[in-house]
Amino acid sequence: MEAGSAGQDDATPTGAPGNAPARPWVRPGPTRQQRRRDLSLGLSMAALGLVSVVLSNSMGSFPLGTPPSWPEQVAWAVACGLPLVWRRSHPELSTAVLAVIFIAAQVRNSPETLVASATLFVAVYSLGAWGRDRRLAARIRIGVIAAMFAWLAIAAGLSVASVESNFPGAAGPISPLVAAAITTVLFNCAFFLLAYLLGNRTWTSALRQHELEVQAEELRRSRAENAERAVTQERVRIARELHDVVAHHVSVMGVQASASRRVMDKDPDKAKTALAAVEQSARTAVDELRRMLGVLRDAGAADGALGYGLEQVDSLLQGARDAGLAVEYTIYGTPVPVPESVSLAGYRVVQEAMTNTIKHARASAVDVRIRYLRREVEVEVTDDGRTGLAAVPARSVGSTGLGLIGMRERVAAHDGSLEVGARAGGGFRVRARFPIAQAGAADASAATATA
Repeated sequence: MEAGSAGQDDATPTGAPGNAPARPWVRPGPTRQQRRRDLSLGLSMAALGLVSVVLSNSMGSFPLGTPPSWPEQVAWAVACGLPLVWRRSHPELSTAVLAVIFIAAQVRNSPETLVASATLFVAVYSLGAWGRDRRLAARIRIGVIAAMFAWLAIAAGLSVASVESNFPGAAGPISPLVAAAITTVLFNCAFFLLAYLLGNRTWTSALRQHELEVQAEELRRSRAENAERAVTQERVRIARELHDVVAHHVSVMGVQASASRRVMDKDPDKAKTALAAVEQSARTAVDELRRMLGVLRDAGAADGALGYGLEQVDSLLQGARDAGLAVEYTIYGTPVPVPESVSLAGYRVVQEAMTNTIKHARASAVDVRIRYLRREVEVEVTDDGRTGLAAVPARSVGSTGLGLIGMRERVAAHDGSLEVGARAGGGFRVRARFPIAQAGAADASAATATA
């Protein structure tokens, strides 16, 4: 007997995507193994019916009256068991046929009633558990139960004359007929109600199992989509890190190589100095690439593990100085500790701004300022170039370029704000603000004042 939970007749609609109406769930048919079990059950009940016939005749127990011939008794016993072979594949037909056979066998006074009652119970239960059409299953079961009570009333009316003689020692306050009727009705009510509710309970359990499987499949697909999304995000992160690490140093190397080529014949010393700067930039780029790849190999490593932050901005600007730019670097306010991720984001904003200035701005001077405010840390990079970042359409606002998009993503990830655009007096400005905890900043300032 299948396990189950609270019973119900009508199919509970399962979830459907979007606003599409949900379709009632239809329980799948039995598996091959379940059909083999039903075959074994039907044959076993038929065999038990034969045993019951033999025992009843051996005891001379014929509660329904004079029994028919032996062959007919055997036929009724076998017929009451065989319909269970189709109890899951065709539960409606199996239940209806078995109910007809049950009543017909009693009309013919077949002495075998115990196994026949058990098969009827299993049939009613199976229809509740496996009926595909829930309304039809309920109607057939109610019809079978009504037919059984009707036959019970008819049989009681036909045998009322002989009932009194069956209770020679009756001495209770209730008439033997009434007591027998109440007992029979109560037993049959409990019998059929239990079969009905157990069938509903099993069907509901199968529905719940189906819903759990659907949810598990949805979770599996969701995990697969999340994993794919994580891979894509990781690829974007790697691309951004490669851009940040390589672009700056390659830009400096390009400027120095160009300067070296121009003065190679006129001023070999300057050319050597420029080539030395190219060599140093190349080594730095290789070192940073190695460090970044080491971090990427570590699945649990964060961006901060690269070791960059606002404290390293001064060394970052050395490449711009080597490229011939006049660099001013100023820190306003009292430096306070900021989260590593914010420090790295600020460093990357300066790096991206410097890279674009060197490559595209045609600038002669760059002004880098870091302001430690009460609730924010602000990073600003301005140049005096005639075109600045605006010279590169791929870096403009709303473009698909990696530079400004990378800036905006880093700043937005920390609930900050980014301003990018040309200055009124010429040149270009990149300004990023990152919020920091007021209490943390105040504590850090107090610690710096007392140090």
